[in-house]
Formats: sequence, C-alpha cells, structure tokens
Amino acid sequence: MEEERIAVFIDYENLAIGAREDLGVQFDFKPIADALAERGRVVVRRAYADWTYFESDRRMLVDSQVELIEIPQRRGAVRKNAADIKMAVDALELAFEREYVTTFVICSGDSDFTPLVHKMRELNRRVIGVGLKASTSMLLPAACDEFLFYENLAGVEVKTRAPKQRRPKESPKETPPVDTDALEALIISTLTGLLRTGDGQVRASAVKRALLRKDPTFTEADFGFRAFGELMKYLAERKIVVLDDEGAIGDPVVSFPAKGRGEQEAFGLLADVVSTLQGSGERVSLSGLKNEIRKQDSQFSERRFGYSGFLQFVKAAQARGFVEFAWNDEADDYVVSTAT
Repeated sequence: MEEERIAVFIDYENLAIGAREDLGVQFDFKPIADALAERGRVVVRRAYADWTYFESDRRMLVDSQVELIEIPQRRGAVRKNAADIKMAVDALELAFEREYVTTFVICSGDSDFTPLVHKMRELNRRVIGVGLKASTSMLLPAACDEFLFYENLAGVEVKTRAPKQRRPKESPKETPPVDTDALEALIISTLTGLLRTGDGQVRASAVKRALLRKDPTFTEADFGFRAFGELMKYLAERKIVVLDDEGAIGDPVVSFPAKGRGEQEAFGLLADVVSTLQGSGERVSLSGLKNEIRKQDSQFSERRFGYSGFLQFVKAAQARGFVEFAWNDEADDYVVSTAT
C-alpha cells in the first residue's frame, strides 16, 4: 500500500488560545505530529499567526520542523481573517502544484475552513481536521474524512480541578468502562451494509473507513479501546462478529457468525407480542408494534441485529416463519399476525 504524503496547515491562534482557555494547557504540536506519523509521511508543516503574540511558542514549533508564516497585524485589519485567507490560498496552491500530496490536515475548529475542505475533497485529496471540542464548529468535522479532537490525542494532559481517584486494575477480558451497546449496533449495521452492497470479503480496515465516513470524529478510544483491532477482537469474543486472518495478518476478514447475530430470540419476542395482542382481539398494525415490543424489552432495537428499519426486521421474521404480515387498506397500514 502506497504511503500517504501529508501536508499540515495550522491556524495557530485558534488552537493555542483554545488549548489555554478551554483545557488550561499550553498548546504542544508533538501530539499532533505523533498522530499524523501513524497515518503517513508529513512533507509540509506550516503554522499561521502574528507571532508577536506567541513569542514563547516559536521555539517549540521550530523544533518540530514547522514553518512559521507571519501574518502581521495591521491597523484597521482583522488578523484572524487575514490568516484564514492566506492559509486557504496556500493549501489550494499546494494541492495544484504538488500532486503527490495525498492528505491535507487542517488544524482549526473554525467553520470558515469548511469550503476549503469541500474543495480539497473535490480534488480527490483526503482531509483530516484537528481541533478542540469546545471551540470546533459542528460544520467542520462533518466535512472532513477524519477529525481528531486535540484533547483526545495521546500525550495531551488535560488539567482537572478534582484530583483523580485511583481505579482498581481491570482484567483485559473485563467489559470496558464505557457502555458499548450503541457501538455494537453501529458496527453491526455498518458491516451489514458493506456485505449487502459489496461483492466480496469485508476486512476490518474497510469497516473502519466506513465508520469514519459515517462519523469523521469516530475513534475507538472513546469506547475504551486502544486500537480498532482490539475493538474487533472484543466483538469476536462476544460472538458478535467472526474474524479470519486469511491473506492479511492484522487486517482480518470480518463476517457474522453462521448461527446468526442473536436475532432468533428477537424474532421470538416479536411473535410472542403479536400472539398476545391477537389473543386480546386486537388487529396488530405495524405502527405501534415496536413500542409494544419495548414494553417487554426496553433495550430492543432492530439496528442491533443489522436491520436499517423495523419494517426490514419484520420482513426477516416473516422469511424465517415467525410471523406473517400484509398491507391492509382498511387499516391503511401493514397488519401483522402469527405464522400459520
């Protein structure tokens, strides 16, 4: 696989002030540099600011081989807009002049860079954003291929007012401290979509890319895992997916267990609820049926089993002989009944 060549553009005022005011820490470029080194070879590093305001930071950036672009403040001018425009122009110029640069990193949370991100993607460049949660516009992460929050990067020590309490050591096989039900539903639905629309095997790297396309801010670290491979092994141990290292060690083929994903019990619950409602003389319409199921199982969600909607779930239950359903003009809805 060809190595990614990365160009980094830093809206320094945005990150430095955000780190100081939102996190209470001095901005350090090294955590960003380390995160990007894991993704490819960084060939361009530029930071934009009026450096008279950040004299103490200059040495740190120079030591990190960052080129400092001076945006002097002029009387009556807004230096923020001047830095944004210069940074955008330089990034576009580099995209046209250096075709070998495959990935552009925009270090800022400012929504003004959203049009630049869109243009870069039109030019078939991958775009990674870096910003702080408190000062990042909601528009920017959604526009990027991947978005890294600075405070989540390894090496960033965020100050906390309350002292940290020691936690007992956990066994590697114990459940992570974060509830992973939503994560499991997301990965199941994503894998289902890839298997449905693809024409071959689905590898773990393809699942990760699809997750980032759905949510550029996705990171397994938010759920207590150090790496995506560790997350997939956790799901495999719970019999949610099956991993096969055939042909590519470290990037296994991902599939569902041959016995299904546990939906048989859910189909049975659906049939029981329909039978109970029929027994009370009710006509069981599709609308409202999901709420009746949740009265029996408050955690029920068809997405946990890879179905994009409740109608699809009921169709699958019919195909497996649990229920029957058909359109009813009088009810102006699908009517569900127990299988005969």
